[in-house]
Amino acid sequence: MSDNTNSKGSNGLKIAIAVGVVVIIALLGVIIFLLVGRHKEEPEKRNVVVTQDNVEDVVQEMASEDYIEPGYYEASMSTTWTFATGSDVSDDAYVANVEGNTNDVYFDVVLAEDEDQVIYKSPVIPIGGELQNIALDTPLEAGTYDCVCIYHLIDEEQNTISTLRVGITVKVNQ
Repeated sequence: MSDNTNSKGSNGLKIAIAVGVVVIIALLGVIIFLLVGRHKEEPEKRNVVVTQDNVEDVVQEMASEDYIEPGYYEASMSTTWTFATGSDVSDDAYVANVEGNTNDVYFDVVLAEDEDQVIYKSPVIPIGGELQNIALDTPLEAGTYDCVCIYHLIDEEQNTISTLRVGITVKVNQ
């Protein structure tokens, strides 16, 4: 009876080890696939001169390209901003306006509990631009603050097309 129990326990251990090995191999495969695919760069696509011979091909290619609706915005930013003191520059505050976006942007950071109190006003960030080394316009006392980052997507005349609100945490150490 005890030999039968040991045999069952031994078989269960072997099955668990086999399943673990299969899972590890699968994870390694996924990681390798993601790393290899990441470094392939697409060559720069140049404009094509339209002639009578290729007009239909060019129109068909233009129709099949992805359309990004004006006013669409992908936020790329850190959501926790840490400051040594309320008047220092943050080492981890980061905001970017990624290449895929359609408009320039600026943002204001306000306290969540009092949205009339603006603690930071950014300059305009062009498409593809980024902002680092952020220092608050209104120094804060030591503590952790729930804030709202209000993005303004703007047109060429800096008129607001749409807004986007993102919650962030501001930490002031001293």
